[in-house]
Amino acid sequence: MKDTRTQLKISVSSREENEKLKALRAADHQPRKPYLKVVPSPLNSPLQKVNEAVEGKGANSIESPIQQAKPLQGLGPARIAAGPPKSGSSARRSQDSAPPASRGQVRWALPRSRRFARRPRGPGSLARQLPPAMWAGGLLALALLLPVLVVATHHHQPPEAPAVPKPAPPPIAAPNKVAQPPQVSVYLSKTGQVETLPLEDYVTGVIAAEMPASFELEALKAQAIAARTFIARRLVDNDKSGVPEASAMVTDTVRHQAYISKASLENWKAKGKSAQLAKLKRAVLETKNIILTYKGKPITASFFSTSNGYTENSEDYWNVKVPYLRSVASPWDQKIAPGFKKSVTISRTSLLKKLGLNDQSMPTLATGKSFIQVLSSTVGHRIDQVSVGGTIFTGREIREKLGLRSSEFSWEAKGDDIILTTYGYGHGVGMSQWGADGMAKEGYTATQILKHYYTGIEFQQASKLLKK
Repeated sequence: MKDTRTQLKISVSSREENEKLKALRAADHQPRKPYLKVVPSPLNSPLQKVNEAVEGKGANSIESPIQQAKPLQGLGPARIAAGPPKSGSSARRSQDSAPPASRGQVRWALPRSRRFARRPRGPGSLARQLPPAMWAGGLLALALLLPVLVVATHHHQPPEAPAVPKPAPPPIAAPNKVAQPPQVSVYLSKTGQVETLPLEDYVTGVIAAEMPASFELEALKAQAIAARTFIARRLVDNDKSGVPEASAMVTDTVRHQAYISKASLENWKAKGKSAQLAKLKRAVLETKNIILTYKGKPITASFFSTSNGYTENSEDYWNVKVPYLRSVASPWDQKIAPGFKKSVTISRTSLLKKLGLNDQSMPTLATGKSFIQVLSSTVGHRIDQVSVGGTIFTGREIREKLGLRSSEFSWEAKGDDIILTTYGYGHGVGMSQWGADGMAKEGYTATQILKHYYTGIEFQQASKLLKK
């Protein structure tokens, strides 16, 4: 019995038809697109109307190659035309085995030029086709997946770049240790104890002992720098000369630098001298860490109280020539220093004894010839050599043996006494303290004062030299 279901028929083309097909392919290398034809079921469904429109029966007919495809004969209203009806038993077998058509199925109709493109693998065999329902489902699935594939193709995320290793964080630097200030050990001559304290505190004690707090601030600052330079030189050279205690660096006497202990300075507050102490500390603070150098080394920053109008060359007092300790004029001392000129009376016998001379070898004053005669003077207008009763002494020797304030002096005999008058106070080498105060009163700065009294010096930080 005939099966009314839709059947897929493939006819076997003859050799002549194959030759025609090859000729068509040679003329047109581009394969033609398959025609899509919708064959509705016998019922009046929406698909039937679409077929009518495709075949030009409807009011809105579609102009396309599909309109020219004629309905295939012998397949019924819902069959796919895949070629001309087959003849013989092959056609009947194909019709008998074809499944019944479903309503509204969509079936492919191959173009006439490709209906006989492929031949069965063997004589009398047929290549079975998939059911039309599966073709329709596949096309629908392809139609649904095609946008997804296109989107996936055009929006494909590029492969992630290999992660660049982050640079290792810098090592955490250890906190800088605060450099400890240099320490100074001072031998206290009155108690025999050693006081150790920071450098700047030591400088405060020195200027408190060496210079009146009533001096101008710039003079105090100049004194602070000179005092700091003096001890810095001893620290750099590890010089402990003249110190009775091995653990000390300096003494608190004028042999090194006069110094007032920390405990004594604290008593200034109780004595109503807080303002003076604050002024001294200000001078130290404003010159902190500054020292004087010559050719990169701390100088011997010698200083004294009052000049005779000039400072002294170092070799004229210490027999050592120092390039920065040159004689310079210092006219300010005579104007303001209360101890610029002092007189002292001494007996002839006492004078000769202190000089180590015999009184009977000395010529008598009655002869009218002075037994004291100046032989030469220094560049700084001090006595270089002097004859006492025929014995020659240096001006320094006379000063030290008789305990005079200066090596610049004059004398006068009165009976058995001799009146000695001195000018200035101190050895005269380096900076005059009263001269510095006089310069400060005239508006000179600490820097200008120091450059005047120390020839060719420079300023440098003490910490840099002490680290070496």
